[in-house]
Amino acid sequence: MATADSIYVDPSALLKLYLHQPESAAMNAWRAKNKGSLPITHHGRVEVINGICLGAHRREISAEAMADTLASFDEDFAAGLYRQADLLWRATLNRAAELSRAHSAKLGTRSLDVLHVASALELELRIFVTYDTRQAQLAQTAGLKTISPT
Repeated sequence: MATADSIYVDPSALLKLYLHQPESAAMNAWRAKNKGSLPITHHGRVEVINGICLGAHRREISAEAMADTLASFDEDFAAGLYRQADLLWRATLNRAAELSRAHSAKLGTRSLDVLHVASALELELRIFVTYDTRQAQLAQTAGLKTISPT
C-alpha cells in the first residue's frame, strides 16, 4: 500500500473534502484509509483556497461557512494532514511544457491539469488522485498510477 508521502492529490479532488460535492463521501472514505501527511504545492494550496471562496461566490456555502471551511483547511495543515511541497518552478514549468507539446492536442488537457501532473513528476510521486478524466489520462501516459476514489 502506498503511503501519503508518495501520493499527489489534484486540488479539485482535495476540495471535495471541504465542500459537499458528488464525490465527497468517496473522497472522505479514501482519505480516512490513507493516513499521513499529503504533499501539496503552493499553487495547489491556492487552488483549494480559491475553490472554497468560489463556493461562497456561487452561493453553494455561506460567508460564515466559507470562513469556517478556510479555518478547517488551515487547521488540517497545522495538524500535519498536509505538508508544503516545494518545487523547482523552472523544472516544473519545463516539464509541463513538454507534457503539453506531447499530449494536450490529443487529450485536451488544460494548463492547470498539465501543471499538476508535472508537479507530481517533479516531486517524484508515484500515485495521482483525480476525478478529471483527461488529467488521469495524462498522468497515466506520464507513468503515474491514477486513483479516482469511488
